Amino acid sequence: MSTIPAPIDATQTPAWKALQEHHDRLVEEGISLKGWFAADPERVEKLTFEAGDLHIDLSRDLITDETVRLLCDLGRAVGVEERRDAMFSGAHINTTEDRAVLHTALRRPKEQAGTLIVDGQDVVADVHEVLDRMYAFADKVRSGAWRGVSGKKIEHVVSVGIGGSDLGPVMVYEALKPYADAGIDCRYISNIDPNDAAEKLAGLDPETTLVIIVSKTFTTLETLTNAREVRTWMLDALERAGAIDGSAESRAEAIRKHFVAVSTALDLVEEFGIDPENAFGFWNWVGGRYSVDSAVGLSLIVALGPERFQEFLGGFRAIDEYFQKTPLEENVVALMGLMNVWYVNFFGAESHAVLPYNQYLHRFPAYLQQLTMESNGKGVRWDGTPVTSATGEIFWGEPGTNGQHAFYQLIHQGTRMVPADFIAFVNTPHPVRDGEQDVHELFLGNFLAQTKALAFGKTADEVRAEGTPEEIVPARVFTGNRPTTSIFGDTLTPFALGELIALYEHITFVQGTVWGIDSYDQWGVELGKQLAKQITPAFHDDAALTEQDPATQALIRYYRAHRR
Repeated sequence: MSTIPAPIDATQTPAWKALQEHHDRLVEEGISLKGWFAADPERVEKLTFEAGDLHIDLSRDLITDETVRLLCDLGRAVGVEERRDAMFSGAHINTTEDRAVLHTALRRPKEQAGTLIVDGQDVVADVHEVLDRMYAFADKVRSGAWRGVSGKKIEHVVSVGIGGSDLGPVMVYEALKPYADAGIDCRYISNIDPNDAAEKLAGLDPETTLVIIVSKTFTTLETLTNAREVRTWMLDALERAGAIDGSAESRAEAIRKHFVAVSTALDLVEEFGIDPENAFGFWNWVGGRYSVDSAVGLSLIVALGPERFQEFLGGFRAIDEYFQKTPLEENVVALMGLMNVWYVNFFGAESHAVLPYNQYLHRFPAYLQQLTMESNGKGVRWDGTPVTSATGEIFWGEPGTNGQHAFYQLIHQGTRMVPADFIAFVNTPHPVRDGEQDVHELFLGNFLAQTKALAFGKTADEVRAEGTPEEIVPARVFTGNRPTTSIFGDTLTPFALGELIALYEHITFVQGTVWGIDSYDQWGVELGKQLAKQITPAFHDDAALTEQDPATQALIRYYRAHRR
């Protein structure tokens, strides 16, 4: 394995101890965002940053000038900058799998070919060889040069994957629907529950449908089970429509015309019936949750076109370069990661809300759940020793204003601190007026109002001044001092979305570095997969049933008694 320095125990550094003393002093003196704003007229200016096209305001977070200085001291004490540089250079910072971590190479420009040689490979050249093949393929599908077995143009894409092979493409497709301009819609199948495939395939014309199977190894249980189900649906439907005659040759030709793969296991791809020429690979230095800008995003290139995908990659690259080159004190990407540590380890926050005020981003919180929790939900450090502090956060959220009528009550007046990121864009592709009212401005008014209310609250005296009966005054008090970060952009474009994703990728990296954990493995998902293979035969095999624990046996007996 590559030699990676042992993680520094952040909790034993002078910087950590100084942060603890600083936290205790703030609490003792009484945290007051109102007071901090009144005392420092330049607070907003000092805590507002431009990262690429993103305008990020940290002024309503629970930080002072001293907090920023001490957080940067912590970042330097644990080697955030050195580990960042090691990641970008291709060092094997994924220690448990002895791999480089190079999702950032997926968006390097072609002109940088030859500048990043890792394990003997010209990484940038490899990336662009696959990108060029994907762009050429997408152009054929979008133009109608690629047609189904009956000669009809492709109008639907069904992408079959799971985890990072699904969450990223689904989120991006939903976010960028206004840019899907080829008359091709995408559907995504991930869950092994047959209901998922049934609903996603409903109403599709198989003669105009292209299926993309996304599995690096082409062995993922859920993906291959769904792939076989979709293949059966496709062939049976084509035969019923008279598009194929049912012979082995015609069925094989249908698979070649209607199925492509994102995989490096070309032998298994060919065994499935897919022409290996129509397989697009990616590399073991790309983790699934970091792979949407790789071949995993093939469906997006078909829907959006190569030029839009290149813009998407450009947004990632803008934040990559900002994160690499900006000093810690001025680096809002690093500061957001360090602030999350501040909230988790010093304030005891257990969850983090991401609240996009843009309906097109309705799958963004779900995407971040995998990115952050699969990365940093670890109990051991990258050298195998136990962690010495709390790690990870529960990421969750829904779009505004829907969330306001659901869970904002807890964020405003609950007993738990929930740091929240609010995301919005100035312009909308669908401007609407309700009489004299610009509806998007009404929407953004809510975005601004919520962060103001969470920061500054409402005192008992202010409630009384409204004529509120004394007995219900306490119920209408808002304590304020609830931390929020505001992320504002011009327009939700492919470029801006790439920036947003890269922002959270690097936030996740910074947190993992402070905690000393390998953010790029995911062994925690393996045990359940192994046990599922052992348990499944027990539904019908008594001998297999007796090998299970009593609780599992009881549940399987219930299944047997009620299965129709």
